Amino acid sequence: MTMDLMEQKVPADLKSKVKETYDTIATEYNEWTGRNEATREDFLRELLKLLPDAQGRRLTVLELGCGDALTSTRMLLSRPEIDVIANDMSATQIGSARKNLALSEFAEVAEDRVTFKEGDMMQLCFPNGSLDAVVGLYSLIHLPRHEQSELLTRISSWLRPGGHMLVNFMSNGEEIRVNPNWLAEKGWMFWSGWGVERTTELVKAAGFDMLKAELRGDVGDASFFWVIVRKK
Repeated sequence: MTMDLMEQKVPADLKSKVKETYDTIATEYNEWTGRNEATREDFLRELLKLLPDAQGRRLTVLELGCGDALTSTRMLLSRPEIDVIANDMSATQIGSARKNLALSEFAEVAEDRVTFKEGDMMQLCFPNGSLDAVVGLYSLIHLPRHEQSELLTRISSWLRPGGHMLVNFMSNGEEIRVNPNWLAEKGWMFWSGWGVERTTELVKAAGFDMLKAELRGDVGDASFFWVIVRKK
């Protein structure tokens, strides 16, 4: 990920610009993420090990930024008791996810076990204590910093006591970072982050115990702060 330009203010049309970009560069983005799957898979495997025995009930996992569903969603579905709420703001990615799952080993069950919710993750709302886990990989980093903080608090309320969250954040503290041509021409993109120390403080303040926290680099020049946490 190349992030080399700064802006002074968060654009008023931030969400529509990010959505438009992901709709436009979906192919390039999915190829890029395909080169970074090892870390994603490592952390998802760890999360799946932490999820409890369902003891006859269904487990509900919210995926923020499901993308094309080829990795994270499929790994979550590998646990037969898990149902996935798959959110993405990109209509193109949601369309790809539907097609990929229809062609996957989960084709016969995906319609019953995956609920797609297209749109801004900040517009999501769930009953308190209704989720067993939340996964947000390469997605919260596109929110302004104050929204990241707010969303952590919301996620904590949505999770059952003892529920888990797997998220990665920007490793450096920057309020605004913009690249007008990320991955492709017209690939305008925005990132934001609190940095490792402040992110850790915010996660704990939202009511989580840190189970794993690690800096991992990706193909390219970016590193991310990966965390697995449990709601107290």
